[in-house]
Amino acid sequence: MKLSTKSTYGLRAMLNIALGADKGAISTLDISKREGISVTYLEQLLNKLRHKGLIESVRGPKGGYVLSKRPDKITVADIVNSLEENMSTSHCATIHKGTNRICKRESGCVPKLVWVKLAKAISDCLESMTLGDLASEAQRIDNDTKKRRLS
Repeated sequence: MKLSTKSTYGLRAMLNIALGADKGAISTLDISKREGISVTYLEQLLNKLRHKGLIESVRGPKGGYVLSKRPDKITVADIVNSLEENMSTSHCATIHKGTNRICKRESGCVPKLVWVKLAKAISDCLESMTLGDLASEAQRIDNDTKKRRLS
């Protein structure tokens, strides 16, 4: 399974907002410059995240975006699920026309066990990590980098 740029860019944008929380609202332009994401595409992603209640917009000259919850209360799954339309691990999750069944081979499909187990592992992984975890790791890496420069 490969996540789209929506998830990868959305997660990077959310991390920028989390890391800048002590400075106030983070502008779309600042995120765009730091992450190399077009402002137009970034605005689309941030709009989806705002509609899902993960961020809030702040108007005015020092406007931008802030997290709507503490970073440790926002999981990576919250972000990815807000941005991805389809998180299936295989074509087995495709609805076939004219039936309510997920797959026409569903009832006797042994390989489906693999795809179900994989989907659960991915979901568990995304649920187990928070934006707070990522922000802490980013700060640790930044501190390590600064120490190496000084030595």
